[in-house]
Amino acid sequence: MTYASDDGLLAPGRAGSPAESATSDAAFLQAMLDAEAALTRAQAACGLAPEEAAREVTSAADAAHFDVRDMALRARSGGNPVIPLVGDLTAAVPHEAAEYVHRGATSQDILDTAAMLVASRTLSLILDDLGRTSGALERLAREHRDTVMPGRTLTQHAVPTTFGLKAAGWRSLVLDARDRLAAVRESLPAQLGGAAGTLAAFSAWAKPGEEVGARLVAAYAQETGLREPTLPWHTLRTPVADLAGALAFTAGALGKAAVDVLTLSRTEIGEVSEGRGGGSSAMPHKANPVRATLVAAAARRAPALASVLYGSMAAEDERPAGAWHAEWEPLRDLLRLIGGAARDAAELSEGLRVHPDQMREHLDLTDGLIGSERLAAVLGARLGRARAKELLTTAAERARAKGESLTDVLGEVPGLVGLLPAELTDPARYTGSAGTLTDHALERR
Repeated sequence: MTYASDDGLLAPGRAGSPAESATSDAAFLQAMLDAEAALTRAQAACGLAPEEAAREVTSAADAAHFDVRDMALRARSGGNPVIPLVGDLTAAVPHEAAEYVHRGATSQDILDTAAMLVASRTLSLILDDLGRTSGALERLAREHRDTVMPGRTLTQHAVPTTFGLKAAGWRSLVLDARDRLAAVRESLPAQLGGAAGTLAAFSAWAKPGEEVGARLVAAYAQETGLREPTLPWHTLRTPVADLAGALAFTAGALGKAAVDVLTLSRTEIGEVSEGRGGGSSAMPHKANPVRATLVAAAARRAPALASVLYGSMAAEDERPAGAWHAEWEPLRDLLRLIGGAARDAAELSEGLRVHPDQMREHLDLTDGLIGSERLAAVLGARLGRARAKELLTTAAERARAKGESLTDVLGEVPGLVGLLPAELTDPARYTGSAGTLTDHALERR
């Protein structure tokens, strides 16, 4: 039996997400039809086509009236789906409007413009989910501004920090991603250059001596709702590269929070947990951090997809063979991947449970060693930096070897009596400027 559809069986990260629908074959087909209709309307606005033709083409440009699968199969002969699309759209309009379908354009004009339309529409959905994530992380950061937990570096306890500062850091990355995606969305251009980027064909229908190219490009951009390009960008792939970078950055930004949640939700740590953990096919007791897992998976896949789009920038001649074609699937995969990750990150952050008691308990796991930096500073002022470091290093080794607390070991050192008040050895009292940094980060809108 042969199966042709892709229903997301192996892609739970994007299945059912708004981005999945916005990047479907039907969505791309509609975007191509929108590009074709916009082109006819733009020509009508510039006096190159009748208004009635523009109305007829726009009316016919409905993806519901076209067979996506049949078009995909017929695309093989010409190497892109615009060729069969033009034939079908031409056949769908009245005879008097047919000659104005796709007139003067090349396939890449339509597919590039369609890709920008799909990207713009999908980015709007992603930005909505990033807004949800940012809001949830802000609430967590405010609530846990002073919730002390172990700071970890190179997998080991380092010095105390706060969960509020950690959540504020996650939010900062999300806002960085938001800003980059928003800027890219505003910059996405229409594509119109004709066969080799000169707009030459359109001059054939202009009045003698009339320079119509620039006016037509401006009208086309307005009709599509995309930015007016400075030049045709058939081989000047800045828009696609910018998309690749912003999407890959977003995957990494969301991935940072996800891998932190995966670490902190380990059974032996248990400092956070997902609000709705996923089940296991074999172990009934498990509540897996599924949302974080899917976001982390997206973060691992995104760079490779982006690399294909960056590699396609080396596009030869005025229109390339292969480089342009190589972009279509990775770009859609990136949009879907990050769209799904943004959805999952929003659900993760909105449902995340924080366990302050576990965090407090873990501060004591090293029997005071987590506060050695503070003790080094205090003793260094009294005994000299070198002597304080030597003394604390020896005391820490002894504490670890004998299973004693650092405070008890230091209490046995002559000359330190009275130099170590209780607050110096309380890790909860050594969070530095964590609260102030959290407040400062949350001022950002």
